[in-house]
Amino acid sequence: MMKLSLIAAFLCAIVLGSAQAFLASNNGSSSALRKSSSLHMTVLTANGKKIDIKEGTPLKAACAKLGVKPKYSCKKGDCGSCTVSVGGSRIKACVGKVPPMPKLKSLQEKGLVVK
Repeated sequence: MMKLSLIAAFLCAIVLGSAQAFLASNNGSSSALRKSSSLHMTVLTANGKKIDIKEGTPLKAACAKLGVKPKYSCKKGDCGSCTVSVGGSRIKACVGKVPPMPKLKSLQEKGLVVK
């Protein structure tokens, strides 16, 4: 009987000790989450206008924020009339996504040029 109560007390101590891992703490971790989300932003520039936009968002929305108005015909990516140049790569605006931020410091500061 003594062994059983000892084992039960030991298991309770383990469960209560590990429960702290699941509690939310307010020691600045939320600001760390905000900082890490800014790492996945891409700077796009066009006509002197510069915006930060999350990578993977539709390129159609990014072009609208920049004031670039590509021509749309099929809106499925078949015809290619909506093709824009983003940092030298040609992407169809109606189906394309914003690319990730480049690794080069000079391109990170200036941003990817949208033409």
